[in-house]
Amino acid sequence: MIRELGRNRAGGRITYLAKDNKTQETVVVKRFLFAQENSNWSGFKAYEREIQVLQGFDNPGIPRYLDSFETKAGFCMVQEYKNAQSLAIPRTFEPEQIKKIALSILEILIYLQNRLPAVIHRDIKPENILVDEELNVYLIDFGFARIGNGEAAMSSVAAGTFGFMAPEQIYNRQLSEATDLYGLGATLICLLTGTKSTAMDTLINEEGCIHFQHLLPKLSLRFVSWLEKMVKPKAKERFIDAAVALDALHSIDLIRTPEVKFSQVMLEFNTTQMGEKLTQTITVENAIPETVLEGNWEVDPHPSDPRFRTKNSHLWISFEPASFQGNQVDCNITVDTNRLMADKTYNRRILLHTNSSPETYVLELNVHTNPIPLLKPPYISLGIVLGMSLICTRLWTELASLFVTQIPALGYWLGTGFMVGFLGGAVLSAIGVRGVQITKIASSLIAIMMLFVIFVAGLIGTFLTALVGLAGLITGFTTGAAIKNHRERGYNPKMAATIPLLMTGLGMSLAMGINFGFLNFWILISAIGTSLSLVGTLFNPYWQRQKLLEQYNQSAQKRRLIKP
Repeated sequence: MIRELGRNRAGGRITYLAKDNKTQETVVVKRFLFAQENSNWSGFKAYEREIQVLQGFDNPGIPRYLDSFETKAGFCMVQEYKNAQSLAIPRTFEPEQIKKIALSILEILIYLQNRLPAVIHRDIKPENILVDEELNVYLIDFGFARIGNGEAAMSSVAAGTFGFMAPEQIYNRQLSEATDLYGLGATLICLLTGTKSTAMDTLINEEGCIHFQHLLPKLSLRFVSWLEKMVKPKAKERFIDAAVALDALHSIDLIRTPEVKFSQVMLEFNTTQMGEKLTQTITVENAIPETVLEGNWEVDPHPSDPRFRTKNSHLWISFEPASFQGNQVDCNITVDTNRLMADKTYNRRILLHTNSSPETYVLELNVHTNPIPLLKPPYISLGIVLGMSLICTRLWTELASLFVTQIPALGYWLGTGFMVGFLGGAVLSAIGVRGVQITKIASSLIAIMMLFVIFVAGLIGTFLTALVGLAGLITGFTTGAAIKNHRERGYNPKMAATIPLLMTGLGMSLAMGINFGFLNFWILISAIGTSLSLVGTLFNPYWQRQKLLEQYNQSAQKRRLIKP
């Protein structure tokens, strides 16, 4: 004998840890003192039943029967020793560990129920289930077991422990494979609720049902339903046997966890100016009933980022709220680009830690830093402006050169018609006639009046005046369209008007140079002046952008910018 493991004074039973002198194997010796006062012969009969049952077993989840012998005071049975504690001893298990214990017991029950004849344990409770540190599970104490339809050594009323006995045991009715499932279900309820096996009666209501649901608010509804079915008072309402119960449990998660859904999983930030703060909103939702999603945001550490002062603190990425509780939360994610390099792309990962499964979600965050947008002129529309101004100017200058000597006043009317048409077309095209703003209405009226002047000039002058006015109208229309195109691309009003007008002036200068020769001083000055002004205006955005970059890079050295 090494030491005493347990004692049942009422039944005169003592359990020892011992060593076999022949094999040197550590064993368990169950000693029954039937010759002593207060001993109960029914206990000895239970051991006889246990020996009968154990002799035929070969399962790793059931300690092997080794030997038995009589003593002067009684009788001893020797079994394989398992270094494990019973579930009656208070311990803390994680939900997945409890599920593993349940699966292991069900596998042992399947072994028992598949034997010929089937074996019904009849006394499954926390005290009779051993679990070691590696979560190996063992079922012990087969003293009340029934083999097939044979009668047990003790009456059915006494065979078992109240609170863990199925009603058919209590009322001496026919037992089945579902009988032991009741005891296992009750054992799991004890384990999950922290109820001692001696207090199991406190969970049984007046209808004889185990009322435990209110004590397990975090368990998944599927698992609660599985447990309810295990401990149904009527055997036909339980799982038919351990195999069916095992198959149902495999796909069930014990903990009821929220389910996380994001409105977007990738964030793209594009700056339009240096040092800009940009914000995007992500909606985080949970649709699982009776659960509340909890979460907190964190930026995954990156080698280029400075160390954070705290876990949830970051130099240029922030969250509002940083932590939350709720099933539909709008989270604002803000990027401060003041410490970021210009013309770079930053890739970071943001983490959301939750009480769901999985616990951590990863979202991608990309920031593209553009210090100033590079505005590209609409070259096609500018080319049209140049072509139309050149063609139309040549038209009226040719007409003027042919007829001005015969009709001196015609040159006045041709020039007036062209300019009035040009201005009217430009205003109509650039501003448009639709809209209710006073400026648009006024501008449209002016344009209509100018067109009316062209019509009057055609009546007072000649048909040529109206023709030249139409050419001016076409030139003005293309110029106005180019002005509108520039505004839509983001140019300020001054630049949007200057570039097309300079292009129109260049076309007119080239047309006059073709007609009258480029050696004319005024034509030459006009062509050179408009060309230089146009080139300077077109390249101005590039020069301004380069200048801003140089200034930004100079200040960057002082501010210690963060690398991508």
